[in-house]
Amino acid sequence: MMTTDALPSRCDLAGWLTDAAQAIAGILVAEYDTPASRSYLTPLLGPLSAGPRVVGELNERLEDLLDEPLPTTPVGLFALASYASALGWLTESLTELTTSVDAICTRAGLPALEPGEHPVPAPAEEEGFDHCFNDAETAAIRTAADAAGMEPDAYVDVLVGALRAAAAITDACMEISSGLIEDAQYIVEEAASEVRIGEGPGSLPTLVRSLLSRLETTQ
Repeated sequence: MMTTDALPSRCDLAGWLTDAAQAIAGILVAEYDTPASRSYLTPLLGPLSAGPRVVGELNERLEDLLDEPLPTTPVGLFALASYASALGWLTESLTELTTSVDAICTRAGLPALEPGEHPVPAPAEEEGFDHCFNDAETAAIRTAADAAGMEPDAYVDVLVGALRAAAAITDACMEISSGLIEDAQYIVEEAASEVRIGEGPGSLPTLVRSLLSRLETTQ
């Protein structure tokens, strides 16, 4: 926790990033009681319920800094850049998760479509995908599909979509959390008296470099 009567130390800044990393990692182990009729959403409802709360807490912590001496040293700015990048990346990832859940619910018939609307089609990579299950798995799918009021093929379709979305939010949270930890360790272990900023991409926080790399990849 940062003190309010002095500029934050390296340990303060590292602790700030570490706390954020732990909160973000916790999104992946959040639990949510899913009714049998919506069992295909089981991989998503935990992160979907915990994610906005974590974003809110991280935002509040950032706002609280306005009442404290703001970091103005290079190492302080380094920590702020890492934290802000993590918060932005997490917010974007949760927005994508919400969009995926909306699409899955629409494909499952929830909510009911209004006149003139059309179901969201399955992603192209899922078309023609062959699912091979043994007898026990087939029986379990039939039971789950029956509880959800769906045909087995339709149930598998939305479940695959849920698993893809769960993998995406898992990858994002793990990368954000590990990036924050790396930056926290760098702040504490860096032998130089100052962390250099603005002297090449290698001096930027891990998450900033990751985001820049993603932007270059999409261009």
